[in-house]
Parts: sequence; C-alpha cells; structure tokens
Amino acid sequence: MTDELRRRAVDALTAARARTATLTTCVDDHELTAQHSPLMSPLVWDLAHIGNQEEQWLLRTVGGREALRPEIDSVYDAFEHPRAARPTLPLLAPAEARVYASDVRGRVLDILERTPLEGGPLIDAGFAFGMIAQHEQQHDETMLITHQLRKGPVALTAPEPPAGSTQGLPAEVLVPGGPFTMGTSTEPWALDNERPAHQRVVPAFFIDTVPVTCGAYQAFIKDGGYNDPQWWAAEGWDQIRQHDIGAPLFWRRDGGQWLRRRFGVTEPVPADEPVLHVSWYEADAYARWAGRRLPTEAEWEKAARHDQDSDRSRRFPWGDDDPTPSHANLGQRHLRPAPAGSYPDGESPLGVRQLIGDVWEWTASDFLPYPGFAAFPYREYSEVFFGPAHKVLRGGSFGVDAVACRGTFRNWDLPVRRQIFSGFRTARDARPNQDVA
Repeated sequence: MTDELRRRAVDALTAARARTATLTTCVDDHELTAQHSPLMSPLVWDLAHIGNQEEQWLLRTVGGREALRPEIDSVYDAFEHPRAARPTLPLLAPAEARVYASDVRGRVLDILERTPLEGGPLIDAGFAFGMIAQHEQQHDETMLITHQLRKGPVALTAPEPPAGSTQGLPAEVLVPGGPFTMGTSTEPWALDNERPAHQRVVPAFFIDTVPVTCGAYQAFIKDGGYNDPQWWAAEGWDQIRQHDIGAPLFWRRDGGQWLRRRFGVTEPVPADEPVLHVSWYEADAYARWAGRRLPTEAEWEKAARHDQDSDRSRRFPWGDDDPTPSHANLGQRHLRPAPAGSYPDGESPLGVRQLIGDVWEWTASDFLPYPGFAAFPYREYSEVFFGPAHKVLRGGSFGVDAVACRGTFRNWDLPVRRQIFSGFRTARDARPNQDVA
C-alpha cells in the first residue's frame, strides 16, 4: 500500500510540474515577467511561488531539511502581497525560478522515497504531497487564466473536445427530497473545507441536466437582460452599470453575431457550448430571468453524488473511479468546454451531465464551514475566506486537473469575478407532492 501511495504522489507531482512547464515555456521571458492584468500575478511569480510552497511544506516541514531560500518566503507569500503589487517585488528571474523549483523538486522526491506516509495527519496517506500537487495544479489553472487575459499571439493549442448533443435529454431532472451525506471524512487528499462528512436534508428540486449554454444566454441578452434591474441583485446591478457590462467577458458584438476571444483566437461564440466567464451576479440574473434560481451548494452536491438506489454518496457522479477522458473535460486537455450533453459516461445516477469539468458552476451558497470543521494544516487555506463575501463554485473546469477536482471539492470566489472559468446551471423548487422520482 505504501508503494502504491508513493507512486500516486509521484505521478501527481510529476503531472503538475509537466503542466507548469507547458504554461511557462510557451512564451518568452518578457511575457513571463509582465503583468497581463492587475487581477493576476506575473506568470513568473506563480512559478517561483509553486517552488516556495513546496520547499516550505515538503522540504522543511515534512523532511526537516534546512531552508534553501528563506529570504524569498516573504516575496512569495500570497497573503502579504496582493496580486496587483507583485510586479514591484524583487522576483526571481525566469531562469532562476526554474532552477529553484527544479532543485526543490529533486530534493522532495528523495524525501518522498524515505517518508513512511503514516504516523500523523500531515503525512498519512501522503496528504502533504497530495496537498502540494493540488496547490500546483490550482496555480496552473490560475496561470491558464492569465494566458486567456494575455493579449499576445497564440501560445497554447489543444485538440477540440468530443462532440456532444442534448438530443433526447430532458431539460431537467427531479432530485428527490431527503437526507444525503455531504462532504467527506475518508477521501485521503481532501482539503479541510471538504470535511467532515455530515448529513444534509434537501427538499425535492429540479436541476438542469446540462450547464446553461451560450445560445441560451444570448436569449437573455437579446431580451434586454442587462438593461432590466428587476433581474439583478442590487450589488450586481451597480457592477454592470459602473463597468458598462453587457455580455460575458471576452465577448463582443460584430454586426449580426457575437464573437469571443479565446487564448488569442477570435471566433464566433458557439451556441451549444456552456457559457463561460460570467460572474455570480450574471448567473443569478439569468436564472431569475428564466424563472428559476441557482442551486444551493447542497443541492448541487446531492445531484452530483447521491445514488438513490444504494442510498450513498459517490466520489464522482459516475461512481468511485478516478476520472478518465471519457468521464469529464479536465486537465487542460482541451482549451474550451465541451458542447452541452457531452460525456454520457460521466453522468450522475439521475442523468445529470457535465457536473465535473467543463466549467466551474456558481451556486447560490456563501462559502461557509461544515459542522465540525477544523482548519488544517493552516487557517489561510479556507478559514479566512468563510463568510458572505465569497460564493461557492462546484464541479471544476476544463482548466482544473483531476487531482484538484472531485465530488466534494469546493471552490470559492467573489461574486464579481469573471476572468475565472465559471459558468452555471439552474434549478427550481419541486411541489410538495413531487418528493419522489
């Protein structure tokens, strides 16, 4: 078992580093050191930050080794310096950052080979190594967002996602009311905000079988959705008025069609693809306009995980097996969401599709701790973000790797955020007599 855990940790760390290399070698040093948006760090900051976090947690804390570069800890402390200020810091140059991250990784693999992977919560089942692999993949998704914001020539390419269709699919499914197990106490690499497993009772509700598409969202725009305050939360209405927002980020009108910019390519907006780069306020407004609402986080997880027949919660909608390319659009395999209705192998027991991958899905819920939550291994990962300021997103996008995406994984962001790979699906209440399928 220990050998299997080590192989899993090595594979996860290696895959993350390969992706980091892809994202940081496809552009020149000028592009790496430039700040492409005040919302994001220079790519070279993320590169060295990845190495520094790995040094602090795996080299020093787990391995007990002497610090390699203690003088840069402050420079790469995400809580000490906001993203907009990071270009002014004494950052490592691209070549130096690569050497540093590589040096750390070599030493970490030696520590992994010698660590027993049991004897305490930080090392049990290789948790610390899994945490760092997830951390790197999360920054890889952040760097992918930076590439989308970058105005330079095309740097990234990928094959198109598989074809999909909603033909024959119902628009929505009924999720029966009743209790289910939310969260996890057994997933070895689950992060603190996913824990512990606990029972939730959710009344019956209907949920979309696929995420809201660009074509459906265009109907909202055409109907004057951005010009009618009745659909908007007060803060959202102020936001779109102040910033003159009238469509998802990266969209523009050209004569009779909508175009979008995607990783340096300008193309017609595909009607059958899940809408992307919308804020929580935009998702909420669309849902109100459609006579529906956003699902709560508990509703989303019940639709994704609960198996009515066995009365248990699965790791993923399709079961307990790790994702494969037939289940979900993950890991930057494609540089766009797949068409709505794709990945029938990944659907839930009730027939809901694309709950994992493609787009992060906004929920109606604030980011709050579960009953019995305990911060681990540090408060700054989750606890400092709890409260009404942040909304929960679930499911993962095409830009997140499977190691950092599961049925219990929780993402969160400010409701104004649009640069992230965010979309949504809608829900509605069921009538009292509709509590069974």
